[in-house]
Amino acid sequence: MAKQKEIKTNAMRILESLKIPYRHMTYECDEFIDGLQIADMLNLPHEKVYKTLVTAGSNREYYVFVIPIERELDLKAAAKSVGVKSVEMIHVKDINRITGYVRGGCTAIGMKKQYVTRIDSSARELETIIVSGGRIGSQLELSPEALAQASGAEFADVARH
Repeated sequence: MAKQKEIKTNAMRILESLKIPYRHMTYECDEFIDGLQIADMLNLPHEKVYKTLVTAGSNREYYVFVIPIERELDLKAAAKSVGVKSVEMIHVKDINRITGYVRGGCTAIGMKKQYVTRIDSSARELETIIVSGGRIGSQLELSPEALAQASGAEFADVARH
């Protein structure tokens, strides 16, 4: 029996083009489940798994934030980190139109447009973090610095403690 060819996501192709090492993990899932459920399904430590959130700024620009799955985005700190008065979460129905990804498969790497992106500073304490691979059922493990490089992100304190 032939080995099934791995289907690469846009995020994986970008990482490979930049020669950034990563580990790809998959899980069975037909619809959105949250990061905590994914971490539990894959037996991953919660502190290593990060979620990608998309916001709209008071200036009508979009901003991306990558934070630990067990924490919430601090909207004031997030806005300050990108130099705008305020940010608010975008509506779930707008995720695909804005990012090119679906809810539960959204990653900071390879969105439709390059948005200003911040990774929570807590990631710097870890050797690797795990983020969505660009589709439901796909996770990527890579260094926080590699994620920052691939997504054009900077680090900032944006998650509520």
